[in-house]
Amino acid sequence: MAIRRINGIHLEQMLRNGLANLQRNEEEINRLNVFPVADGDTGTNMRMTLQYGLQCARPSAEAGQFLRSLSDGMLLGARGNSGVILSQFFKGFYTELSRCSLIGPGELRNGLIRGYRTAYQAVIQPVEGTILSVAREGIEHIRTQIGRSTGIDTLLSMYVAEMRKTLALTPEMLYVLKEAGVVDSGAAGFILIFDGMLRYLHGETIDPGADAAAAADAGQPTLNLDLFDENSRFIDGYCMEFILQLMLDPAYDQSFRLTPFIETLKHLGESIVCVQDGKRVKVHIHTKTPARIITLAQKYGEFLTFKLDNMQVQHNEHDRLTQPKPHKALSVVAVVNGEEMRQLFTELGCDVVIDGGATMNTSSQEFVSAFEQIDADAIVVLPNNKNVILAAEQAAGLVTGKNVTVLPSASYADGYFAIAMDMRDSEDTALRIAQMRRGIDGVVTLCQTTASRNFAYHEISCKKGEEIALNNGQLVCVSDDWKNAILEALGLVEDIADRETCVIFRGKGIPESAEDELAEAISAAFPLLEVQFVGGGQEIYHWVLGVM
Repeated sequence: MAIRRINGIHLEQMLRNGLANLQRNEEEINRLNVFPVADGDTGTNMRMTLQYGLQCARPSAEAGQFLRSLSDGMLLGARGNSGVILSQFFKGFYTELSRCSLIGPGELRNGLIRGYRTAYQAVIQPVEGTILSVAREGIEHIRTQIGRSTGIDTLLSMYVAEMRKTLALTPEMLYVLKEAGVVDSGAAGFILIFDGMLRYLHGETIDPGADAAAAADAGQPTLNLDLFDENSRFIDGYCMEFILQLMLDPAYDQSFRLTPFIETLKHLGESIVCVQDGKRVKVHIHTKTPARIITLAQKYGEFLTFKLDNMQVQHNEHDRLTQPKPHKALSVVAVVNGEEMRQLFTELGCDVVIDGGATMNTSSQEFVSAFEQIDADAIVVLPNNKNVILAAEQAAGLVTGKNVTVLPSASYADGYFAIAMDMRDSEDTALRIAQMRRGIDGVVTLCQTTASRNFAYHEISCKKGEEIALNNGQLVCVSDDWKNAILEALGLVEDIADRETCVIFRGKGIPESAEDELAEAISAAFPLLEVQFVGGGQEIYHWVLGVM
């Protein structure tokens, strides 16, 4: 029998199944990332974006209400370019369906159209052969075939089938994919989400697998448990969430009714959200007496999921992170990786330094939290990673009452020279921001590391394990020796003879003695170039060079 309508509860379960499908295939999606440097993986970014959205989503039978909290969460939790595009798709999806209690085929069609259009608008220079292409062509190819009698399952089946056809064509749309012999990773991940949603409607519940579940848990932020001890005051209570399976066994009370159950919960806590879907009941409540609620629930059934968080720890952590800072004309937020780099950018004058992790792209929520700590007339953001810029720009649009400018720093060298060009004595914030932008525009960034996968683009290629060098993110040199790769990359800088300064960051695990080797090699090949080593410790690249 065709499914004509879905509500918010159905939609939540469909998306959770879509998330599980993505989780189960996360590493496969990551391996489709053709770039030879492990600087953030598409599958992980998309999974964490959707996962955060579902964690923030409030259960509701009203589809529009559920989608609002889901979209808000995804916008804040978005990581990497693929995660931002995914969150923008669901922003458009929610915008179209915000007033819907139930979603029929016509509404779903319109939501999918609004979703891809919103995602396109969010990207300054949309690239075909990506998520954008499969989302657009998936619905545009079938929109005229959708009528009132079309089942939701039939519509999604057609949508997924059309997206798979477009996915197969992505190598023809994007040359780098054709060279690598793969399809687009973000597009493949997007299809997995909707395939999982379709499978739920067909009665299949997907198990993400133990490894995927462990990876998901590992990606969650941790709290400082030292902020709650024997001397702490316990005021905020616990945040308690669970899904209760009502049981038919005679050992359980068969008289469960939702309304009386909620009335009892009101005496035990607050911030209650309680919805029933068949023989399952989902509960969210803030309480100081979780044991009483557990006892009450187990009269009727057993827990399918259960989560209990000490909100006092979370409250104390929030207070620690949001200590007010003195007012400034201009404050700088920077994303780095590693303690050495954190210390360097702090010493350079950054007010908030966010740890971006080795392959963990910073989320929009982390930027928003940073902005909230700052009291300044203007805030400048240095993402220092091309995969973080979109998330930073999205965060800037989510905050109110803050004048935020995101400068497109794609490397630590970009960020370093941006700060070096800052005119701190000036009261003209616009001039200072312009000077910082000049610092980014004037530097050429070279990065050297070992290739993490085979890669080919136009006439240059590398194999996993070879030493490679990149110029502003583009592969330019391949060698069996790391110094030769760097020297060759320097020689290919168009105006290298006119450049005077080379600032070098040494990566984590690279011996300090290697600095002398590199300095000697550069001085011999480029005697007019002044070499300076600064703190580094980054985990992805062995060496990052900023040439000015």
